[in-house]
Amino acid sequence: MPAIHDRKFVSADPNKCVGCCVCEYACSVEKEKTYNPTKSRIRAVRLNPLANLAITCRLCEDPPCVTACPRDALTQSEETGIIMVDEEACNGCGWCIEACDYGAVMLHPESKVVFVCDLCQEKGKPQCIEWCPEEALELVTSDVLAQKARRSAVRKLFQESMATR
Repeated sequence: MPAIHDRKFVSADPNKCVGCCVCEYACSVEKEKTYNPTKSRIRAVRLNPLANLAITCRLCEDPPCVTACPRDALTQSEETGIIMVDEEACNGCGWCIEACDYGAVMLHPESKVVFVCDLCQEKGKPQCIEWCPEEALELVTSDVLAQKARRSAVRKLFQESMATR
């Protein structure tokens, strides 16, 4: 079983994401056979006029969404970390949606059953990554994401120190 630090999830680079929502359409076509972003397992979010970000499941080590489910409809694969939904057990109560720190669990607009990114297991590679025209999406581990955040913070500190000279 891969350690939590080896689990890869889809991450967006806010410096590259333009908010085009192609990821949402690619996901909805792959999973639901329709061009409908409300049926997508990834969400493009506009943070401000110039900053966009795509949100999807982070494969948490102790996923609060799984813990919050009163019907045990959500489980996490020990092998991949992917959150699996038992559609028969889910009644759409939304506790898992409230529990997710990333906003990655959504309620299907028609079936009223929750759904979450499964990294397009059947395809072998997430279709959102394949179709992103800006190459803003990639599979990363939490360690790689943390390292990128540290580099970005150091760059900002350096720029600030140079500006005060």
